[in-house]
Amino acid sequence: MAHAYSIVIADDHPLFRGALRQALSGFDADLTIDEAAAFEDVTRLLAERSDVDLVLLDLAMPGIKGFSGLMYLRAQYPAVPVVVVSANEDHGVMRRCIDFGASGFIPKSLGADLMRHAIQHVLNGGIWLPPELGRGADNDQETATLINRLTTLTPQQVRVLMMLTEGLLNKQIAYELGVSEATVKTHVSAILQKLDVESRTQAVIAASRIDIAAWQAGNGTLPALS
Repeated sequence: MAHAYSIVIADDHPLFRGALRQALSGFDADLTIDEAAAFEDVTRLLAERSDVDLVLLDLAMPGIKGFSGLMYLRAQYPAVPVVVVSANEDHGVMRRCIDFGASGFIPKSLGADLMRHAIQHVLNGGIWLPPELGRGADNDQETATLINRLTTLTPQQVRVLMMLTEGLLNKQIAYELGVSEATVKTHVSAILQKLDVESRTQAVIAASRIDIAAWQAGNGTLPALS
C-alpha cells in the first residue's frame, strides 16, 4: 500500500507551484498538496492542519525576507520538515539553510526526477543537498555564532525581530501582534540578551548581516520587503 503524505508548496509564483506539483505527480504515494502564495498562508495552513509532512519553502516570497521564514517555521513547528526551494544557488546560502534547520535545499533549476528523489529522501528522514555541495566547515566563526544565537529565539521573538528589521516601533509591533507594548518590550529585551547585543539597532544589524550574506551572491541586492 502506498504511503500518504501531506505537502505544502510555498511559493509566490504560480508557474513554479505548478512545476512542483508536476514533479510530485510522479510519486508512488497518495499526496495531499496545499499551495501558499504568501507566508501568512503557510502559517495558516500549518495552524489548521496537524498532518503536514513537509513544507517546500521559497526563501523570497511575500511576508518574509532572507532566512526569517525558515527561522520562524523551525521555531514554531519543529516537527515539520522544511525544504528550501530557491533560485539562489549560492553554496553559502544552501549551507546557511541547513544551519537554520532546513531538511534540504533544492535549486529551482533541478530536474523533476532529481527533485522527486530529494523530496523522498527528506520524507524518509534524511537531509538532502545538491550532490556537488559538501557540507564543509564554516570558517566564519562570528557568523556561525550568530546563527546559533538566532536559532534560540522563540517563534514570537522571531516575529518581533522581523518587524524590528522593517523599522516598526514597539507600538506598531504591539498592534500587529495583538499584544501590549509591555509584552513587546519584554520580547525585545529577550532578543537583545540572546543575541548578546545592547540595542535594537545592533539587533537589526546582526539580523541583516545574515540576510546580506545570503543575498549578495545573487545580484548584490536584498529582496524587496513585502
